[in-house]
Amino acid sequence: MTVAYDRTDVVHQADLRLPRGRVTALIGPNGSGKSTLLRAVARLHKARAGSVTVAAQDAEPVDALALSRSDFARRVTLLAQSRTSPAGLSVRDVVGFGRHPYRHRLRGTDPDGARMIEHALAVTDLADFADRGVESLSGGQLQRVWFACCLAQDTDVLLLDEPTTYLDLRYQVEILDLVRDLADTHGVTVGVVLHDLDQAAAVADQVVLLTSGRIVAAGTPAQVYESARLTEAYGIRIDVEPDSTTGVPRTRAVGRHHLRTERPHPSS
Repeated sequence: MTVAYDRTDVVHQADLRLPRGRVTALIGPNGSGKSTLLRAVARLHKARAGSVTVAAQDAEPVDALALSRSDFARRVTLLAQSRTSPAGLSVRDVVGFGRHPYRHRLRGTDPDGARMIEHALAVTDLADFADRGVESLSGGQLQRVWFACCLAQDTDVLLLDEPTTYLDLRYQVEILDLVRDLADTHGVTVGVVLHDLDQAAAVADQVVLLTSGRIVAAGTPAQVYESARLTEAYGIRIDVEPDSTTGVPRTRAVGRHHLRTERPHPSS
């Protein structure tokens, strides 16, 4: 796939594969094309060249562009980076937005809607908040509401664009735990853009490294996380070593001041 903005290519011949029931993390420096590629997969940005195919379980792959908007929305959903915070609606109301592709245009009926909404609330641990107004929630709780909205959409593929941005450490961990649960327990295929390299290594089955709009490496975190490769991609020295407990690669970006062995005392 090649994607352009104003006739300038920003993603170049990217071949991205999201294995069923696995978590794939897209990593890379700012401006590397991660979010653009994800939006193109979600049909929110038209590709200049290339195609997207989707395959339901035990079914032949189909051309995503050949699907109607509602049919595609029953297969793939995207949790975008920026969303308008609704006011005057309950948590259940917002989660119910995810059922839009299933509502008949004329009758407005959705036989499975109530069940899927309750399921999404339960999976995201929001059942006790269902009747609360979303304006009363914290940032982390609101992020869970948007997750639940995506789950209520009941798709095989969930795309997430920087879902931990602006969240404190606790909610970052909880969101990533939820991502892992969706793949392991519910068989959801997840593609997620992450800036934190350690978070990506911890949550993903495979990582895809982009620089300047090109995929330069793809594989397990252990295969992709090489110090020289990450240093070149990010333009700063990045050391890599396995975690002593889990064996998962951990990174350390080394700045000028990190190399000093002794800090000078401030003058009195």
